[in-house]
Amino acid sequence: MIKKIDDICFIIFILCSVMLISCRNDKIKTDPGKVNLSHLKHLYAAKTMNNGAEIGIIHIYSEYPDYDYEIETDEGFTCVDDVARAVVLLSMMPDLENDPELMEMMKGMTEFILQMQAENGYFYNFLEDEMQINTTYRTSLPEPNWWSWRAFWALESAREHLAGIPEITSAIDTATRLLAQNISDEYLDQPYHYDTISGYRLPSWLPLKHASDQAAVIILALEKYHKRTQDPNALLIIERFAKGIMAMQIGNINTFPYGAFMSWKNLWHAYGNLQSFAMLKAAKLLNNEKWRQSALLEIDWFYSYLINSYFLDHIYFIKDSTGFIVESSSQYPQIAYGIRPMVFACLEVYDQTGDLYYLDLAKNLASWFAGNNHAGKQMYDEKTGRCFDGIISEQEINMNSGAESTIEALLTLQAIENHRKIIKTEE
Repeated sequence: MIKKIDDICFIIFILCSVMLISCRNDKIKTDPGKVNLSHLKHLYAAKTMNNGAEIGIIHIYSEYPDYDYEIETDEGFTCVDDVARAVVLLSMMPDLENDPELMEMMKGMTEFILQMQAENGYFYNFLEDEMQINTTYRTSLPEPNWWSWRAFWALESAREHLAGIPEITSAIDTATRLLAQNISDEYLDQPYHYDTISGYRLPSWLPLKHASDQAAVIILALEKYHKRTQDPNALLIIERFAKGIMAMQIGNINTFPYGAFMSWKNLWHAYGNLQSFAMLKAAKLLNNEKWRQSALLEIDWFYSYLINSYFLDHIYFIKDSTGFIVESSSQYPQIAYGIRPMVFACLEVYDQTGDLYYLDLAKNLASWFAGNNHAGKQMYDEKTGRCFDGIISEQEINMNSGAESTIEALLTLQAIENHRKIIKTEE
């Protein structure tokens, strides 16, 4: 347990760090803004696949200044990765079932994800402009990878809102049962072995052997899946992955990097760093205080390091006799997908503990969108619902507003909005 004096010092440190960033521009707002789905709806379209299936998609790229759609010729114009994000977002909307437009979007996008499942249970990722599934490009193959895990999380998130449509829920059940079985077959009997990379021991029973970031998404999907099905294997996989994620944590309250969870091998990256959020979910599900404290270590100490550093994109570490050393790092680009995981984790701490401090911390982190960042630039425009694609340098912003940035911003803001009555506002 962290001593009370450490808590006090930490809070002072965080407040000073946030003030340090804010002092760059005394006109910066701290409220990240209100949820506006206008640009998301601009990115959305109802389509018909070549097999006749009626689906809903999200265009991947939307480019400044007109925010027209662009297509990546090797990949396609829409993907499971982003549609799954959008489904999770809609599942967080209050009174979703009373909004016919959003329900049509939810149904269409859920159908798209279902249509993208391959016979092996994993998911293709990209749909090409000719409305054919991209079955050959390396980031579209049906394999145990990001898009399959996000599809799983999205389908489980959608299911409770589509309970009145038996044909969809039946298809979801079939799809998730097959994917859950794949996960069990792939990982349940993996031995608890370790590899030594860059001087430190890494668990080798996670996805891609060392991908704790992907393991976190699987935990989030399995947590929902288990609540619905009571599948005992889901709990076993969650436990194995939580142990692996905990083994990927380095440093402590006194030692750099202060409890950071490595993302893969000796790399930490901001995007998709959902380990703390997933560990909190796993801790609650399995009543494991060690996992909760592991998450709090990163949230309380490494997050403060990131705030004090004006946030970072990634760090490569090596370990020698003196400890963990930064081999290389980069502050940019900074993207919405690097902020949202931290906000989700802080809000989950509040939901589990009732500690109002973490609500304030979540809002401070989310104020990155309002301009509380190294560039001093507003990244989300609540008038249009656009989020810029990233901070490239202290002087340069990527003004495009594609699916990932838009949805990750909206996920963050919706999570804040769902707690807004409690969070102290600074108008």
